[in-house]
Amino acid sequence: MRHGKYRFIIGFLAIPVALYAVLVISPFIQDFQISLTDWSGLTPEKHYIGLDNYQKIIHNNLFWKALWHNVLMLLIVPIVTLALGLFFAFMLNVGGRRKGSASVAGVRGAGFYKIVYFFPQVLSVTVIAVLWEQIYNPDPDNGLLNSLLGDLGLSSLQQSWLGNPSIALACIMAVMVWANVGFYVVLFSAGMASIPAEIYEAALLDGANRIVTFFRVTLPLLRDTVATGWVYMGIIAMDGFAFVQLMSVNNGGPNETTDVVPLLLYKTAFRDNSQYGMAAAIGVAMLIVTLVFAVLTLRLSRRERIEF
Repeated sequence: MRHGKYRFIIGFLAIPVALYAVLVISPFIQDFQISLTDWSGLTPEKHYIGLDNYQKIIHNNLFWKALWHNVLMLLIVPIVTLALGLFFAFMLNVGGRRKGSASVAGVRGAGFYKIVYFFPQVLSVTVIAVLWEQIYNPDPDNGLLNSLLGDLGLSSLQQSWLGNPSIALACIMAVMVWANVGFYVVLFSAGMASIPAEIYEAALLDGANRIVTFFRVTLPLLRDTVATGWVYMGIIAMDGFAFVQLMSVNNGGPNETTDVVPLLLYKTAFRDNSQYGMAAAIGVAMLIVTLVFAVLTLRLSRRERIEF
């Protein structure tokens, strides 16, 4: 009987595991193999050069500069996105006036607000990037942001938002936050809706206000959801390719102040003499950094599950 059960499990998992190995694991192995060669990607000839590409990466200042930009995104984008998502979700679900005997109540029209927050999720990254590129347009007449500042009498603040090396990366990160915060508003709202009202009632009877309730009740019970969201947002921040490639000046400019590792990989493979071997090595390095981040995040957030 037990052998029959194992045969059923193996037969059920065989095809998905095989597809995963072919479509996911195999490309990683091929990428590592290419990273050990000097292949240009344009000719069939390739020569094994060992770890030379990785040594070049270590001494490549552009790589470390791009990686630092990814680290900045990793530190800022997830924190701001998840914090705003938690705040808006808490306000929508618990921030309303209590009615009758209800311990907590959401604001009126919460469903509509969730749709509004979620709207950027139905737009492609390309549409979002083009939209915000027009908002950041430095023309004081055609650029929405500069035009608004001029109408408010703040013409001194008008500038080339994506052309200013000191704020270009921050402008792109702001767009990444705007594009993703709505998803987490809906996600955290669903998590808060599943928390029993009796827990809030007990906290209110003990004299807890909404701020204390958020930090002592809501946030601990959503810790697993927040940790998962942190991993997803971290991966998005470690990428950032589409936003930077579409919005930045000259693909990572001005002066590589917005360059990120995935964009550097793209330019190495398709623009800088088609160095596929070097680009593959950058991809392996990016994979290692992303895996380390995911493992550390899940490790640090691991705890005993709270049942309710």
